[in-house]
Amino acid sequence: MPAKAQPPESPRGAPSHLDVYLRVLSALMLRDMRSRFGGNYWGYLVQVLWPCAHLGILVGVMAFRGVKAPITDSAMLFIATGAVPALAFQYVSREVMKGYLVHKPLTYFPQVKKFDTVVARCLVEIVSAFMGLMLVCLVLACFEVDPRPVDMFTAITGYLAAIGLGIGVGFVNVGICSVFPGWALGYILVTLTLYLTSGVYFLACFMPEQIYYYMKWNPITQLIEWVRLGYEPSLPAQIDYLYVFGWIFGSLTIGLLMERFIVRAQQ
Repeated sequence: MPAKAQPPESPRGAPSHLDVYLRVLSALMLRDMRSRFGGNYWGYLVQVLWPCAHLGILVGVMAFRGVKAPITDSAMLFIATGAVPALAFQYVSREVMKGYLVHKPLTYFPQVKKFDTVVARCLVEIVSAFMGLMLVCLVLACFEVDPRPVDMFTAITGYLAAIGLGIGVGFVNVGICSVFPGWALGYILVTLTLYLTSGVYFLACFMPEQIYYYMKWNPITQLIEWVRLGYEPSLPAQIDYLYVFGWIFGSLTIGLLMERFIVRAQQ
């Protein structure tokens, strides 16, 4: 009997599936960085610098109104402990959604999947979040404000939780935008409301108990207090860690299910 034909061997040195996937992710990340504000890498730097500009505006408003920081000895540090985690969540959750909309035409190439565009934007936003944090700390140090928390572990884990929640909500936003593209504008109003009521400019735990009870339903409020506990361990904040992690893993699970059964079903 004639020997059974063997399939042709792959050429030596051919890239593996993992190599191809990593090249696709790196290409999407580079394109993502260059597609910001003006179509070059300076535009990406502008977005990284925006938290510093945001911090300067808020501190200027507090100085103009003569408002003193309720904790820490610096108004800059007080605003930074609230604005940095809140903006990290806001930027990550919004930019992950925008990344899917911007890179959607690239999914016509067989090597690029819709999920790849979301993963690439998540990686870029994680790097951006930590670069923004480092720049804020540098600005504080330039103004002779010590940015180091009393409890480093508490402050860092709170910031990581803010990024994690942003990724989870970002995946949910991708699923919603795949069906209702107008949600990209509606979500701006949602994040603005959450930001203004989360306690960036004040301490939520110093509010009356009836108001504080409802404020704690906002996970951003608890994330801000989580970070501020790293700077003021005696702060009478009531953080429900199980509730926060429920939001993080719950939103991520729902977002991944929506990506599997809704986003991939869209043509």
